[in-house]
Amino acid sequence: MTSEELLGLLRTHWTTVVTGLDDDDLVRLSGALRELREETAARDAPAVARAMRRLKRTLSALPADHPVSQALGGHRYDTATRELPGLTTIDAVIDVLGTPPPAPADLLRTARRRLLAVPALSESEHAVLTEAGQEPSGGPDAPAGLIRLRDPDRGLCYPRFQFRPGTAEPLPVVRRINVLLRADRDPWGAADWWLGGNRWLGGVPAELLGVLPDDALERAAAELVGAF
Repeated sequence: MTSEELLGLLRTHWTTVVTGLDDDDLVRLSGALRELREETAARDAPAVARAMRRLKRTLSALPADHPVSQALGGHRYDTATRELPGLTTIDAVIDVLGTPPPAPADLLRTARRRLLAVPALSESEHAVLTEAGQEPSGGPDAPAGLIRLRDPDRGLCYPRFQFRPGTAEPLPVVRRINVLLRADRDPWGAADWWLGGNRWLGGVPAELLGVLPDDALERAAAELVGAF
């Protein structure tokens, strides 16, 4: 399924998309669609791919039996031809959904505040634990496969769900999924997947660590990411 076809399906089922998402998800959906339009107009294929990933993450909050949810795993971005969705199609989806356009800066601040509110290790706390021998720090950059966010008050921090309790030892499944989600390039997007509701999994992925089998979490992330 191409991006154009996925957007067409979204337009066809707009009434149940609106009723199937909560208010926060609808605001995120509006922001993702407007980002997609902007990057498509600029013909920036890598940025279009990132915008489509954000759009799919938001749509994954739909019920599992919703036609759009069922189609997400079949969507692929053609990296060979770098097909771009049509601006007319994107505009039609934006118009039919009727969601208010949030100010991009406000939307970003709100999303980041939510993600920074979860328990996290500061850079200094992480350093103390790594010096104690639980996990090598690997130098000044974030260890491979870890989400590291910048808090305006605390500085760099690592969401706590990524580690075994009381240590700086990353959970292997978290590292594998973070690589799938390209956390090195888009840490905020990866954090949003882990810390947002996911109706495919029946809960928040970070809260399902150790509850669901690791491969179930990996499949959900892989299906969402597709061939990006």
